Amino acid sequence: MNAPAALPPPWTVSAERFDSPEAWDLLREYYTEVADRYYELHEGRRSTAAEIEQGLAEYPSGRLAPPHGVLLVARYGGVAAGCAGVRLLDARTAELKQVFLRTARRGLGGAGGLLAAAETAAAGMGAERIRLDTRLDLVEAVALYRRHGYQEIAPYHDDPYSEIFFEKRIAPESGSERGTETSVRAGSRTGQGTPGGERRG
Repeated sequence: MNAPAALPPPWTVSAERFDSPEAWDLLREYYTEVADRYYELHEGRRSTAAEIEQGLAEYPSGRLAPPHGVLLVARYGGVAAGCAGVRLLDARTAELKQVFLRTARRGLGGAGGLLAAAETAAAGMGAERIRLDTRLDLVEAVALYRRHGYQEIAPYHDDPYSEIFFEKRIAPESGSERGTETSVRAGSRTGQGTPGGERRG
């Protein structure tokens, strides 16, 4: 993969526990944004606190923990600004989940760096391809994935909130998973549950 372009100050991306306070705050913001957009489009309202809590309660957090998953947190100038989850669907297929950047940090190149870090993490777990699902109304996410080489594929599950599916081939690394912190000199998102919820199964 090509190295992201340099930006001052640098972004950093590190693997973190899904239940850390910063990670949980980011996940809550992610769920709130995508749920609000769904309900505003289809019902002319915003999501309720109960709907957000339901989505968070059903979040399969254990799947974003080693050895078969990871949650990455991106920081801008040392402050948490976004996240992305990666989990293995099988020995050679990873899935990208909850790609999100806080509004104030969008348009600064962090999305590409976060995607690159997620792809590196997937390769480190032995994956040869990475897949994702999202909604068509999340037009920024769809554009981001297309721009970074993701190709549309047939659905690989039947979640009613998933409307478009993507895949990208990556080069697996020899050996087992790697840790850690990736410097990114150069940040959009992807449901049976609430529209902002994670697909179970």
